[in-house]
Amino acid sequence: MHAHPDDEALLTAGTMARAVAEGQRVVLIVATNGEAGLTSTALSAGLGLRRQAELAASADAIGVHRVVTLGYPDSGLHGEQPAGFAHLDRFTIAKEIAAILDAEDADTLIGYDSAGGYGHPDHLQVHRATRAAAVLAKKPPQLFEATLPREPIVKAVQLAARLHLTPSDWDAHEFDYAWTAGAEITHRVNVRPYMKAKRQALRAHASQAGADGTTRTLAVLTRIPGPLASLLLGTEYYIRVSDPKAAKARGTASGAS
Repeated sequence: MHAHPDDEALLTAGTMARAVAEGQRVVLIVATNGEAGLTSTALSAGLGLRRQAELAASADAIGVHRVVTLGYPDSGLHGEQPAGFAHLDRFTIAKEIAAILDAEDADTLIGYDSAGGYGHPDHLQVHRATRAAAVLAKKPPQLFEATLPREPIVKAVQLAARLHLTPSDWDAHEFDYAWTAGAEITHRVNVRPYMKAKRQALRAHASQAGADGTTRTLAVLTRIPGPLASLLLGTEYYIRVSDPKAAKARGTASGAS
């Protein structure tokens, strides 16, 4: 379960390609078409349709068996779209996800960590909705949450700030609580044999490679040499949620909407 087209390529493409190669049925659910995503002015018109096509190309590269696009409105980077996915009732979304789990007789569900990765409102909603869906499904699936180890990201960001590679008004401590502490990660999946599929999936999302002169993370990842790509992208990270019902209750108590 992902929030926008390109999230699947960045976080779980290798795992999905490996699962397909090992004979598993893989269903990719995407909440929005990403129409509020950052892109160049030249590509902004009809961005949602463009990103749907990019998602289809990414899914073909990975080899998934089914793609489900839920069609919720993209909330924008800061949740500025009031009718966006992030502002909807999570149980309404969870019921839709649970219906797909039931139809597929799914054994496993993957969502996002409690930080929503880097805190995008739509990613936080995926976290909440998948935890609820895991409880609502007739056959509760194993629930995993895609993430990255926090510590190397924080170090890289702080180094970039010291070298003045980030905007002057950018807070280098923005990632101090993003993603997940390495000690809390339960599963590290080796996806190096599936790097070709993962890199093809990343390249499929061309609209997300830049935004009017700025180079985005996706563009950097598609251009790095193969050996370095394997080093940086060859492992995908997950947390296994042992008790989704208790985790959902904690989310409710902490004020999650």
